[in-house]
Amino acid sequence: MHCADRTPESPVDAAAEAVSQLTDAVDRAIDEITGVPTDAGRIEVFAHGGASVVAERRGDAASACTVVLVHGIGMGRKVFADLVRHLENEALVVALDLPGYGDAPEPTRTPTIERMADLVAAYLRHLGRGPVVLLGHSMGTQVVAETAARHPDTVDRLVLVAPTVDRHRRRALRQLWRLARDLWGESPKVLLLGAREYLRAGPNLRRKMRAMLTHRPEAAYARVSAPTLMVRGESDVVVPPEWFDEVVAAIPDSRGFVVEGHRHETLIRTAEPTARELGRWLSEQ
Repeated sequence: MHCADRTPESPVDAAAEAVSQLTDAVDRAIDEITGVPTDAGRIEVFAHGGASVVAERRGDAASACTVVLVHGIGMGRKVFADLVRHLENEALVVALDLPGYGDAPEPTRTPTIERMADLVAAYLRHLGRGPVVLLGHSMGTQVVAETAARHPDTVDRLVLVAPTVDRHRRRALRQLWRLARDLWGESPKVLLLGAREYLRAGPNLRRKMRAMLTHRPEAAYARVSAPTLMVRGESDVVVPPEWFDEVVAAIPDSRGFVVEGHRHETLIRTAEPTARELGRWLSEQ
């Protein structure tokens, strides 16, 4: 019997494979160090309007409650690992990678916040669980507020954690300086996860920042009809108290909650205080 000769692997292919294996190993190590589950939940890719999200489902599919999580700029669904752990026994929890973040492919054009909101709404309809509890962190609050304003049928209740962007200080350099000050002295877990996710966000981060800063979330707040829980870390430099209070006042049915001793990345550092308040708030609705 004659067997076909195996084509030798080129040095370039071998190097690419070695880099890929090293990247995967580093990725797994970061997951293990920071407590991100290494076993994937149910993952799907959903495409709509020229962009895609990656959605990971965990938790109780039989629950009447569905919580969908939307990350901030430079981040991805894995930063919600601790929050998912606190919620998955009581709800179906779905964490998203927005277009060009985490494992979601980079679209040809960087979508506006409004277009990302339309994409999230299209995914929620595809999910088929009825109106959900929609939670956003940082830039994700802009996406979910627009989703609730533009597509109110998809959102039962809304949660805004560290809402951006402060309309009084919208310049890019000022926002970056605030973020740098906020991260100074943060926990190694926050810094390690954040660095990994920012690298994944790729070369178009500048365009993504521009889309975030161009958006005017204050125009959406008055149109939000869903009951809303607002969360701020007590020491959050990116979201100063006066801006937080303005956002709470702008949404008709909202209430604020401050996490003592926490900063902008409160959900990454430890999600327990927010999860506890979220459970209390949901039980009252």
